[in-house]
Amino acid sequence: MKAERGYPAVTVGAKAERFIRSGHIWVYKEDVEKVDGEYCNGDIVDVFTKKHVWLGAGFINGNSKILVRLISKNANDRFDAAFWQRRVKYAIDYRETAMNGDLGCCRLIFGDSDGFPGFICDKFGGVLVFQSLSLGMDLRKDTLIPVIIAELRSRGENVSAVYERSDAAVREKEGLSPVCGYFSCDGLESPDSGHTVITENGLKFDVDFINGQKTGYFLDQKRNRAAVADIAKGKHVLDCFTHTGAFAINAAAAGASSVTAVDISATAIEEAKRNAGLNGLSDRIDFIKSDVFELLTDAAASGKRPWDLIILDPPAFTKSASTLQRAFDGYKQINYMAMRILPRGGWLATCSCSHFMTDALFRKMLAEAAEKANVSLLQVCEKQQSPDHPILWGVPETSYLKFYIFRIV
Repeated sequence: MKAERGYPAVTVGAKAERFIRSGHIWVYKEDVEKVDGEYCNGDIVDVFTKKHVWLGAGFINGNSKILVRLISKNANDRFDAAFWQRRVKYAIDYRETAMNGDLGCCRLIFGDSDGFPGFICDKFGGVLVFQSLSLGMDLRKDTLIPVIIAELRSRGENVSAVYERSDAAVREKEGLSPVCGYFSCDGLESPDSGHTVITENGLKFDVDFINGQKTGYFLDQKRNRAAVADIAKGKHVLDCFTHTGAFAINAAAAGASSVTAVDISATAIEEAKRNAGLNGLSDRIDFIKSDVFELLTDAAASGKRPWDLIILDPPAFTKSASTLQRAFDGYKQINYMAMRILPRGGWLATCSCSHFMTDALFRKMLAEAAEKANVSLLQVCEKQQSPDHPILWGVPETSYLKFYIFRIV
């Protein structure tokens, strides 16, 4: 790059250079050779090789192990209001195509995949819920949110309220404190309830965007829930870790003969019951507050086979590499027990939402569980997260959800 841009310059070593050229967009502090120029945390800097070849530009934060998060590898970009308007438009254009025109409930912005490192924004009907998890984006959220609102309204989409759920522990690594509350902007409301109702796969779900997990509802399983509905008719279904009841409700609506939904959380069970009621399915689903491991252990020990479709949608068993083996063992145990309980010809829908539990490891775990249970797995389908959570190649952290359906043979 010949032209001087006026940004501080971060020079990286060979390891970081290979990392960036392979598609990644993080620069770790340990891979930095030097920083030329004064900066404040959250500023934009240029990143160069030791031979002064420009690699990209991004946000710098000396508080984080990730010193720089790249936002552009285009030397012509200027990071003004027009830049963010283009990027928001590009992200929403993508959703309109990938989600077949349905912006009613979807993830509008998915962090690094869309060029907004550490920033996500979900749309639940007329309510937007966002998380700002990196300093660079946090400093720009007051500019970014009105841009998102304006872009949606220009497409005829209603936006009545915006709520911030920047309460994840990872903010501490960026030197940020938790922030939750309604975003103030002309024409926006601040409803006391903190609830809204969405329609997904033709079914209604209550979203508690103030107190629910993450942003209030897991949109990433939308198409996987539809895949379960495709095979649920006439089946006796056990939905483990039901949370808001979404898999169970999709199965019941599709004509399952019976559905049992299990979760250890009393709050989750009540939320799931409320969602079943919204869809007129209260009498079609039995809800049980129980530890899934204990329930599956007891069912396997009984020798009875009351279900012919089991759904395993556990929370992430690991959020770090240090606990990966324990997570592997946990996944193996519940899958083994499900395989033991299911009859020959039964169906298993199983998944993991942990990035550290890679697809290769997940498949290895499933193979070991099947061998231990003395069954064979006939793969029906393999899926990932819904396309409104796009995977950016070169950034493996953006690929986290593994989802399989098998027939037990």
